Amino acid sequence: MPALQEKVISILEKKIKLIKTGEEALYLVGPVQLPIDLDGETATFQWYCWLRCKEVTENFERIIEKLSSINLAEMQQSSVLAYGDFHNHEDALIRMHSICHTGDLFGSKRCDCGFQLEQSLKMIVEHGTGALFYLANHEGRGIGLFSKAMAYVLQENGFDTVEANLNLGFADDARSYSDAIQVLKALRTKPVKLITNNPKKLEALKNAGMHVSGRTPLWGDVSEYNEKYLQTKINRSGHLAAVGGCPND
Repeated sequence: MPALQEKVISILEKKIKLIKTGEEALYLVGPVQLPIDLDGETATFQWYCWLRCKEVTENFERIIEKLSSINLAEMQQSSVLAYGDFHNHEDALIRMHSICHTGDLFGSKRCDCGFQLEQSLKMIVEHGTGALFYLANHEGRGIGLFSKAMAYVLQENGFDTVEANLNLGFADDARSYSDAIQVLKALRTKPVKLITNNPKKLEALKNAGMHVSGRTPLWGDVSEYNEKYLQTKINRSGHLAAVGGCPND
């Protein structure tokens, strides 16, 4: 093996963790120092990314060598931004954030996802310890970006978000949190407080054996463009309304 290759392997294998999930595995790489701008102030997070793989091995050299022959850019990988002493602190805030191409990247006002992403990071920094899990296979509540675009077409023709997904043959909400929870357990065993108003997220964590110490609501950025979307979350998807009945997630 070339000397450079040996150096690369020696560096990377210290940053890769194997998480066994039955007959498959999650490979977690990190942490990487990631300075993030939040309203002109820089907060440094610890960034991790994970990959699901059918092969279960602690021979990380073998896994690394296989990656160059796989087009990972056409696959989805999720990641997590941890802040502070996330492993050991007694009280940590976490957010399970579903990717939203239109809201997170383009700043779309059809939803409140971009607002939630930035606000969650701010809340975690202000709290002092926490983590945001960015779930890349959750686009459109798990139906994918292309299907989400078709759902948007239906929504522009009178369907609400639930009706659009159902009429395309999908469930209202097809998201799974199992991989994210496995990564959470690998990073932290102490209780967590979840940033959400979605009871399904709380239920997923509790059913997986995580000790959830509480819930922190996250709502805001209500406008003429997303008011129906937010009300549908409450009226049809079971999301918890804010005090006073304001739409929220």
